[in-house]
Order: sequence, then structure tokens, then C-alpha cells
Amino acid sequence: MTPFEKLRDLPPTKKAVSLLEEFKNFALKGNVIDLAIGVIIGAAFGGLVKSLVENIIMPVVNLVMPAEHSYQDWAIVVGTKTIPYGKFLGDVVNFLILAAALYFFIVRFLNFVTRAKQAAPPPPTKDQELLTEIRDLLKQQVKPT
Repeated sequence: MTPFEKLRDLPPTKKAVSLLEEFKNFALKGNVIDLAIGVIIGAAFGGLVKSLVENIIMPVVNLVMPAEHSYQDWAIVVGTKTIPYGKFLGDVVNFLILAAALYFFIVRFLNFVTRAKQAAPPPPTKDQELLTEIRDLLKQQVKPT
């Protein structure tokens, strides 16, 4: 019997309660709450990275490029229509800088931090030491001829 058939056999009051109970179980699962927290933190982190790119990195890039954002004014004019390809190039530059910033922060910096936090492996237990000794003794007994 499928869940829908079971639901069809219930009285209408139990259907509503069952639906509400299922929704409550879904909405209050740990995974859903973790996902919501991740989305909120991700949005805040996105704002932080955007600020880094716009307020720190792009001004440094503008020191190298001619004039401030002059590349964004580049356009092709066909008849009366304008194709502002410079804005697209500006978005590509912003994306590449943002991707590089994320790469260096997440991949390089956080991996460096997590590697530094990793402690040396714990010393072997008594059982592991005994098993190692047994293995070494067995290797000594079986000598290739």
C-alpha cells in the first residue's frame, strides 16, 4: 500500500494533522536548519568578498589600468544601437578577481590554517604496538630463499 493510499483512507481531520506533522518534521530537521544557516552565512560572506573586491582589489587594479573604469565605456556602435562590451569586460575582470580572492582565501589560507591545526597522530595503543611486534616477527621468520 502506497503512502497516498494510506492517506486516502484517513478521515479528513487526520489528513490535516498528518500533513502538518509531516511539514513540522521536515522544517525542523537538522539538515534544513543547517542549510538555512549556511545560506545566511554564505550571503554575508558574499558581501564581505564583494567589498574586498570593490574597495581593496579594484582600486589597486585601477592604478594599473588607464583612467578609472575607462574600459567599461568601450562599445561598438552599429547604426543607432550600442553594444557596450566594455561593461561585460568589466564584469569578467570583477569575476576573475573575485574568483582569485576566493581561491586564495578558501583554498590556500584555510588549508594552511587547518594544516597548522592538525596535531601529530596519537601514539599507538598497546594493542597496536603488540600487533606491530607480531608482524615484524612474522616477517623475520619468512625469509625469501
